[in-house]
Amino acid sequence: MFTGIIEEVGEIVAVKRGQVSSRLSIRGEKIFDDLKIGDSVAVNGVCLTATVISEKVFEADVMAETLRRTNLGTFTNGTKVNLERAMAAGGRFGGHIVSGHIDGTGKITSMKREENAVWVRIDTAASILKYIIEKGSVAIDGISLTVAETGPGYFKVSVIPHTGEETTLLAKRPGSIVNLENDVVGKYVEHLLHFDSGDDAGAPGGISLSMLSENGFL
Repeated sequence: MFTGIIEEVGEIVAVKRGQVSSRLSIRGEKIFDDLKIGDSVAVNGVCLTATVISEKVFEADVMAETLRRTNLGTFTNGTKVNLERAMAAGGRFGGHIVSGHIDGTGKITSMKREENAVWVRIDTAASILKYIIEKGSVAIDGISLTVAETGPGYFKVSVIPHTGEETTLLAKRPGSIVNLENDVVGKYVEHLLHFDSGDDAGAPGGISLSMLSENGFL
């Protein structure tokens, strides 16, 4: 599990492409304090496993499904990426629950400065937007951010100077593709509300809209 609080900006130093997969070599600094082979690292929000570590570079395999759902397939030598190690048990929880499993991508369509903040608009699919609510959380390229506005086909976030300086987000331009991970709580709630367990559908303890309404939750 991750928190969406980026530890550092790393750099892609090599990309080895297969027919439908790839292998990345990524350089960093801070994350190597205690990084071990087999550890998880979120790279632009994508949970990858460190399989080789050499000085300040680790290697990770990226399967075809990950390339289809994320922007990792656009990486080339020199691409800057957001890095975060998996959260340690007992560590401070600074962002929100981030699994490192990307739901899909969005496109930055505008970036507008408002004094010390920058408004970033991202257009994305309805399947992503249905989980995005104003003042809720979303991970953009692994960055935990608060949704400031929603509308048909888009949502906006407002980025403070610290976030802009410590991540890659404000270095992007309109047209850039970003990875999006929805708040996992909303996805689980939807699944439970629409889950049909067959013979057990009417069993005691089942969750339904009528049950929630009867108990004062709706």
